[in-house]
Amino acid sequence: MSISLAELATQCGALIQGGNPQTVIHSAADITSAKTGQVTQLTHSRYNQYLLQSTASACFVGPSSAFDGVPEHLALLICTDPEMAFIKAVNLLHTQARPVPGIARQAAVAQSAVLGEGVFVGPFAVIAEHADIGEGCQIFPGAYIGQHVTLGKNCKIYPYAVVYDKTVIGDNVTIHSGAVIGADGFGYKYRDSQHVKVPQIGNVVIEDNVEIGANTCIDRGALGSTRIGLGSKLDNLVQIGHNNQIGRHVILCGQVGVSGSCTIQDYAILAGSAGIADHVTIGKGAVVMARAGVAADVEPGSQVFGSPAKAKRTAYKEQAALAKLPEMLKTVKQLQEEVRRLSKIIETD
Repeated sequence: MSISLAELATQCGALIQGGNPQTVIHSAADITSAKTGQVTQLTHSRYNQYLLQSTASACFVGPSSAFDGVPEHLALLICTDPEMAFIKAVNLLHTQARPVPGIARQAAVAQSAVLGEGVFVGPFAVIAEHADIGEGCQIFPGAYIGQHVTLGKNCKIYPYAVVYDKTVIGDNVTIHSGAVIGADGFGYKYRDSQHVKVPQIGNVVIEDNVEIGANTCIDRGALGSTRIGLGSKLDNLVQIGHNNQIGRHVILCGQVGVSGSCTIQDYAILAGSAGIADHVTIGKGAVVMARAGVAADVEPGSQVFGSPAKAKRTAYKEQAALAKLPEMLKTVKQLQEEVRRLSKIIETD
């Protein structure tokens, strides 16, 4: 979609400084590569050099920004929140086409399934018995929706995602390709020299506005529900064990693994490859840093790092000390040699 710079500024709540308001903007790009006809954003002073050399037609900047030497062709779009304004601009300029509602001839939809208005079901998608699909949902080719699954309004289930039986999904939920929702939890009891499977008869509940990345797996509860709270975002390749209770607006980055029966409270962030042992609580707003291994509860608002995870400041000090260890060992050896030398002198006296 192409619009004038003046219209773009109005839509995004920005004031134009410089440039030509009638310039046509056709797309968005990052500040290091934006060209004529494109809009970009400046979010940190370390990118100032790119702005001064840019051939872009417009750039979102904050109200307190001041620049010398901005090219004459480049309009500054001044707004209180350049990042959010830029996101709105991207959505305006790069609209995604919706598939035409309807059920593809190659899809398999059970007679007992209920589909709301404006639903799209792609080729080779499967919707099983007694599933309830809300209005405006998009079920892409090859996706599987199990028995008694409930989807709210305007959900997107991308190709080859699998939603097991009895899963409950709210409105505006996106599940990307290859994700598996509601598979058996990993529960066994060791008896008579063998592992006996604990029946997994619960389900998964996903609240509104959740996004689940590609190849992420969320196990159903053993007896109750595994729950993903309102507005939470899960990256690709995340593993959520059975009975976990994930709060509202939680961020789980790629390759995070959460064992069973954990509680991740609202607004917590688990960075890439963090691992959480079972029956652990991560407090509200806490940050578990990348590759941390958490075996005990984490206090609300705290930041932890390392394995086993510790308070960030403590863990960083330990890391700094470890870096000095080779030199310290060398010094210890020198002191040992000096002690031996002095001991010999004393013995001869």
